[in-house]
Amino acid sequence: MRKSSIMLLIVLFAFQLVFAGNLFAQETEVMEEGTAVGNEAVQETEAAVSDDKMEESPEVGGMEKLAKAIFGSTAVNIFIQGGFTMWPILILLLWAIATIIWKLVSLQYAKIKVEDFLDKLLPLVKDKRYDEAITLCEETRGPVSVIVRMALLKVDKGVEAVEKAIEAASVLEMAFLEKGFVPLNTTINLAPMFGFFGTIIGMITAFDDIAAAGEVDPTIVASGIKIALITTAAGLAVAIPVQFFNNMFMSMVDGMVIDMQKGSERLIETLVENQGE
Repeated sequence: MRKSSIMLLIVLFAFQLVFAGNLFAQETEVMEEGTAVGNEAVQETEAAVSDDKMEESPEVGGMEKLAKAIFGSTAVNIFIQGGFTMWPILILLLWAIATIIWKLVSLQYAKIKVEDFLDKLLPLVKDKRYDEAITLCEETRGPVSVIVRMALLKVDKGVEAVEKAIEAASVLEMAFLEKGFVPLNTTINLAPMFGFFGTIIGMITAFDDIAAAGEVDPTIVASGIKIALITTAAGLAVAIPVQFFNNMFMSMVDGMVIDMQKGSERLIETLVENQGE
């Protein structure tokens, strides 16, 4: 599966959430209107008794209700209390999740047992059955088979041509393997920065509250400090797991690079032996 397909699925899922949220909000409004028509006198009495309670609990939108149903009220409330800097952190998180899924699928698909592949390939090369060896490469996935196939296509031009073909193919395969690290590194760097930016905003809010009140009271600065702590925690909560996956993918890529070198060296050794015979 390609990265564009994964990103398309996530975008479609997001639109589906928005559409479902709007429908949910519309259904809620219709039900409320029906209730208001049938119980107008009762609602007026309850509204008169509970004006203060309604001020403390404002009406919740359809998207917020849907988000609370999916992720839980606690997580959604913390997100709202964190302020506007939580939105870029959320966008970075979704970008990183899409990249992680695509990267995991692509690397797992490209990974093969190199020794088993070489055990089938090298006897064909030793017997100079190059067409069969090329067919085997075409039927095998992964960068090792691609590099070996490109090398075998130049085998009639000598070992030097084979080595140049291996170098060119290795550059292209390395470029493919390194795709996805830029989004991950961007998330790792920017998520804590947005968190710290939210910390500064929260502290500014706290000092503004102190200036407006004219005195230092813990209850006055509590909201600003809470924003600072939430955004910092959110940025680190996004960056830490993304850093873990980034390191894991780098380790997987390093293993594939070793496999590419091993396959290339074994192929050249076999071709040199064929020339000596």
